[in-house]
Amino acid sequence: MSRAFSRPGRVNAETAARIRSVAAELGYRANPQARALSTTKTSMIALLLADVANPVFFEVVRGAEIAAADAGYTMLLADTQESAGREREVLDRVLSTVDGIVLTSSRMSDSAIRQVAKVKPLIVLNRVVSGVPSVVTDIMPGMRRAAEHLGELGHEYLTYLAGPEASWADGMRWRGLREAGLELELRVRRVGPFPPTVNGGVQAAARWSRHRTTAVVAYNDLMAIGFVRGIKAMGGDVPRDVSVIGFDNTSAAELVTPALTTIASPLHSLGITAVRHVLAIAGGAQSRTGEPVVLPTKLVVRESTAPREAFDRTMPEPQHHAGGPHVAGRAQRSR
Repeated sequence: MSRAFSRPGRVNAETAARIRSVAAELGYRANPQARALSTTKTSMIALLLADVANPVFFEVVRGAEIAAADAGYTMLLADTQESAGREREVLDRVLSTVDGIVLTSSRMSDSAIRQVAKVKPLIVLNRVVSGVPSVVTDIMPGMRRAAEHLGELGHEYLTYLAGPEASWADGMRWRGLREAGLELELRVRRVGPFPPTVNGGVQAAARWSRHRTTAVVAYNDLMAIGFVRGIKAMGGDVPRDVSVIGFDNTSAAELVTPALTTIASPLHSLGITAVRHVLAIAGGAQSRTGEPVVLPTKLVVRESTAPREAFDRTMPEPQHHAGGPHVAGRAQRSR
């Protein structure tokens, strides 16, 4: 049966047709991971993106493409649409055609990622999976600096606008802000999860308006931009009514009004580093420490944050509805 799928030219048409019919009845399909074990070098690598429309990936892709081209490799891009199922489908198709894989902000389970890493050189970007090489940004110091900045401006009560529930980075960002809040004696709460998009930020603004704080830290820049848009739609103003901090320092952060204060990730370096490491693994290299490669973050202060004294309580009150969503308190644990 396996020959009919993997080498159809070795089986006559009538026999192959009967085999495919029986296979369909049994639910059989060829195992692409098994085929991947025996393939030869292709000089191609795959880069899987959680959402190709998210500008956070622009510089990551550029860096990855530079590193691949320098090594004589062609890079295959795939959009997994924030879906673990979609990721698995893409991997099933490309495993036998590439020499290595970079998973960016993967939504698959740790066990599924480890399974793939057993049969093909793999790097995980923006996530730590035990036993699998990874490249991440130094989230904790970045979130602490954001909390310090808001504290220095006089803000005492912060809201974290959470991203995707399956996101490792979201859990780390919430943990970093929560721990910084405890150390700096700031009150911190979490609301969400929300989609990591502009529309997700608009949704977050509506939730925030029910239990207002003078400052928020968003999961990413897109959510922060959407949050600002939502505040303006309600008749409010940033930073007069609420100070806002994003994460990633995408190109859009400088283009919006007000320009966004954000925690900058070295996006270009992330792409370069991930590709160089996956190619090194494909060449037989092994990690000496087993620890992830960690790249630094920094806070970029722009116009979306202001002193607490500027807080204006005249922003119109929202219309409340019964059965509203639960708002996480300070003591909620990160996922």
